[in-house]
Amino acid sequence: MYAIFKSGGKQYRASKGDKLKLEKINNLSSEKVVFNEVLSVGDGADINCGTPYVKDATVEAKVLEEGKDKKIEVIKFKRRKNYKRTFGHRQHYVLVEITGIKLKKSTAKKTTKEE
Repeated sequence: MYAIFKSGGKQYRASKGDKLKLEKINNLSSEKVVFNEVLSVGDGADINCGTPYVKDATVEAKVLEEGKDKKIEVIKFKRRKNYKRTFGHRQHYVLVEITGIKLKKSTAKKTTKEE
């Protein structure tokens, strides 16, 4: 079973046991995180797509680590103008492990017309 969910403006495909590096979430370490914005849930040939989200679907994860990525160096340069600027950026991240994908199957009542 897999799910596609949204976090930090990006979409991730995950199954149980996967480890993902997401953008920073304001949580403490070793805490449980629940993602409610699930776009799609699939299990083999059975796929549930939401409009825009799947109702009653959640993805649960456990925070393993918080930290900063490698430094990205940004250079601005204009030739022959004596202009050069360099600076760097380190993005915060959260490493999570997917512990479960929950989907409550709705039991729609089918009505039949009796004549």
